[in-house]
Amino acid sequence: MHLHRLRRREVITLLGGAAAWPLVVRAQQAAMPVVGLLDAGSAAQRADAVAAFRKGLAEAGFIEGQNVVLEFRWADGNYERLPELASDLVRRANAIVAPGTTAAALAAKAATATIPIVFGVGIDPVKSGLVASLNRPGGNVTGVSFFIGEMVAKRMQLLRELVPTAHRIAVLINPTDPADEATLRDVQAAASGIEIVVAEAATGREIAMAFARLAREKTDALFVAASVLFTTRRAQLAILSARYLLPAAYSRHSFVEVGGLMSYGTDVDDALRQVGVYTGRILRGAKPADLPVVQSTKFEFAINLNTADALGIDAAYAARHSRRGHRISSLSCCICSRRVVVEADIRKGRLLS
Repeated sequence: MHLHRLRRREVITLLGGAAAWPLVVRAQQAAMPVVGLLDAGSAAQRADAVAAFRKGLAEAGFIEGQNVVLEFRWADGNYERLPELASDLVRRANAIVAPGTTAAALAAKAATATIPIVFGVGIDPVKSGLVASLNRPGGNVTGVSFFIGEMVAKRMQLLRELVPTAHRIAVLINPTDPADEATLRDVQAAASGIEIVVAEAATGREIAMAFARLAREKTDALFVAASVLFTTRRAQLAILSARYLLPAAYSRHSFVEVGGLMSYGTDVDDALRQVGVYTGRILRGAKPADLPVVQSTKFEFAINLNTADALGIDAAYAARHSRRGHRISSLSCCICSRRVVVEADIRKGRLLS
């Protein structure tokens, strides 16, 4: 869709002051394309994702407020609102971006077959029905695949190396996130010789209840799915893992930074930057059908040594051993040795809403 064909918006600003001042109506702003961002989280929770997207958009020559307008629609964890929010953006935006939530991308695709959509997803976009193929997406949809699903087996392997005595490993999933269903299948396929315990949680309170149950059932370790819900509740997850002495593996290094044991997965910030770059290319006239789906090649492996020490895990040895075993084009291994203090009081309900 060419920029000169994009629908224009009139923005009128009323300048007011003292009672004696007349109202002044400014002239119509220079026409700017409107990009709608649709996400299952909230603005506060997804600030890092939006920053990465803005960075990529700027690299493509578009700065919010100067030559592009960004409109945000947040589901605040309520996935059922996504179709309604997507339909609202269809009426307002020239392009729709789903920067990191599979459910949001699917909702956007269901809402329009004409407005360009750029996604960032952690599952196979072909199997999920977003595109016809990676090289030639077809239709009005393209984007970036984070490879999170494909990393499940490797993350499970790393967790078992860190906790070799684990025989019962729990998998925490969000039942409202369709991507987590695929994660569970991948975990079960990679769980040779161990028992998998499934725990479901769609709210902070349910996360706390799931941990209490896993402690009663004497689970040895925890594998956390890559749902946006869990990313936004990472402090709560780290606190509960420490409280119940439960070694846990996550998909992003941001969990390790707040006290989580280990993470392995795609450099999501870099992937979301690429989502911004692709959005800029579409605003300049490129067609989604002609833009191949980008597949991430940057991965991160991180361990928090303080957490490992508290759990009695020889993380330094495991990190060296695991890094030697990788066959990946780009890998950064981060040993997080600083102690992170998270001010939270679960008993007062601050993390349970």
